[in-house]
Amino acid sequence: MPPVDEISQLLTGTYINYFHCIKIVELLKVSESATKNIFGGYSSKRMKDWQEIVRLYEKNNVNLAEAAHLLIRNVNYEIPAIKRQIAKCQQTQRECTRKESEYSSNAVTFKEKYHSVCRQMGIKGENVKSELLSLLDELPEIYKGIAGAISNLKNTTHFYETFVNFLVPSYNSNKETTKLTSALLRHIQEHGNTTVYQWRTGKMPLVVVADKRPECSEVKTEQNNEEIDWGIEAVSSTNDDTGNIDWGEGDEKTSEGIDWGDSGDAIDWGTDGGQTSSEEAVIDWGENDVTDGGVALDSSGITLEDSGQDGEVISGPDAETLMDTTQTRNLLIDELLELQGFLRQRLVEMKSDSDVLSANQFASAPQLIQMQSVESVKAMESAVTDVLSTLTSMKMHNLFLLKTSPRYLDRLADSLQQKLKVSEKLVASSKVMAEKRLAASKEQIDLEPKLEVIRSKTKELQGQIAGEISKKYKNRPVNIMGEINTM
Repeated sequence: MPPVDEISQLLTGTYINYFHCIKIVELLKVSESATKNIFGGYSSKRMKDWQEIVRLYEKNNVNLAEAAHLLIRNVNYEIPAIKRQIAKCQQTQRECTRKESEYSSNAVTFKEKYHSVCRQMGIKGENVKSELLSLLDELPEIYKGIAGAISNLKNTTHFYETFVNFLVPSYNSNKETTKLTSALLRHIQEHGNTTVYQWRTGKMPLVVVADKRPECSEVKTEQNNEEIDWGIEAVSSTNDDTGNIDWGEGDEKTSEGIDWGDSGDAIDWGTDGGQTSSEEAVIDWGENDVTDGGVALDSSGITLEDSGQDGEVISGPDAETLMDTTQTRNLLIDELLELQGFLRQRLVEMKSDSDVLSANQFASAPQLIQMQSVESVKAMESAVTDVLSTLTSMKMHNLFLLKTSPRYLDRLADSLQQKLKVSEKLVASSKVMAEKRLAASKEQIDLEPKLEVIRSKTKELQGQIAGEISKKYKNRPVNIMGEINTM
């Protein structure tokens, strides 16, 4: 074909119909005009070929059949398909925008929940397990603060006891020193957060062996193949000075060992009350060294001074403090709730209109009961509520479980980190939705020009078909009706 831009443009389409061929022939008449002979024909093979194509198109109106087929296909299939694809892209964009907003909102919600729980627990949330374990170091100070707050409730417990004894004199008629109302509260007010053993027996233990606190599972343990040093030096079986056992009896050193036989230096168990020489290896059990100042163990260098303790070594449940043990802690909460309920009921009674019966009933009441006002009782109730709130807070609940259950540490850490993982997953999903929305928008941008091109080409084909039909009926006006006019 000759290098004509218009011809090249016509031939670059996906399909060529009869009307394209007509235009190509018209353009070739200009470019191939030099090959025209005296009879009006063309000697150019290109011109002859295209004229033959046009003639075959016009035979039996094949050109109209093909053009009608293209027109129907565009109207019924091509244009609706592109419209549906564009509508799907728009729907995808709306769905992605909605989901992106939901995912972002839920991600913020879960992250806020995570930080909220961390704030309630008193941790930063950077290294959850180690921070949760470090919270156990705060328990003694927290217990000290709660015990101090309970000590400030002495007037409240005294008021409660006086009120109960006034209304029910037989309740504490034996006049024992042990008070029957709020016994644990009174014990903490007098002695603080003691051990369960002291609360149960009234005696102070000499030594308290506390249970080990739970450890983080991430801490690496020593290798099993490492040598274990038991701290025992090898004892030689020879008779030299290195084979002797020094029992720590003063600074004297002997070269004599322990002979378990019938002869030699024996161990004097102190049964005969006999005296042994200073050279003999004698075990002194310290039975005669007990003084009024305490028990002195000179052989080991350990001195336990007398501090009013009863010489008991306790471990296990008795070694736990009152607030660490579940039973005593629940008893403490029950007593505080009982005290709170009494004060609230008393507030209701004092705020209501007093009648003659109540006035006569409290006329002979102790001065402590009569001098209380609504404000003072409300202050008592507020103080009790503060102690209860501290003792039953979420942080304390988790600290109690952390201390008593090593596996709870892993469960709590996993529960906290799960919220953070969900938040991160939602953020990733939001990014995926944003990418999908951008892809749908780009596809829509690519489809819209294509739709406009097909529409314009279809309208043009409609006019060409109408003109070709009009030629066959002496140029009468021809209008093609149907969905083509509403596309």
